[in-house]
Amino acid sequence: MTSSSLPRRQLLTAMAAATAGAATSSQAAPAKPTPADDGPPHKIVYQLNHYEPEYQEAVLNSIGAMLKKYVDDVSIVVVAWGPGIHLLAKKPKRSISKTHQQRVRDMNQSYGIEFIACGNTMHTIGWEKADMLDFVKVEDVGAAAVMELQEKGYAYIAW
Repeated sequence: MTSSSLPRRQLLTAMAAATAGAATSSQAAPAKPTPADDGPPHKIVYQLNHYEPEYQEAVLNSIGAMLKKYVDDVSIVVVAWGPGIHLLAKKPKRSISKTHQQRVRDMNQSYGIEFIACGNTMHTIGWEKADMLDFVKVEDVGAAAVMELQEKGYAYIAW
């Protein structure tokens, strides 16, 4: 069987095994691990998918606690979809606490918290980017944004 006919995973496993023996016999010092990026050591992405004030309060309080604990050593992103997206709208179609919206603004301006709105949800509601608070980013699919952040090392928090 040629290597081109092996499934990719088997080929990679065989290559890794072949080079492992050569690496262990070498006297070279092990390579230093390099950070994945120059960002903070802690990364977290929050799901925001409900509009109820108690739920939003809990999410915002958790973000505040993370900021208090890690100060500048944390990168925080909030991805909103479904009913949670109303918190990020200039003119929400559901009853949203003005205090919560002000906290969101303050978190973005003072701490660099990134807020992302789900384009699918916006499309369903009939909203465009102009309907969102000015600092809100829009991604086509909110769940995909969460997945991509996880792939970059972000811990996913949902409740």
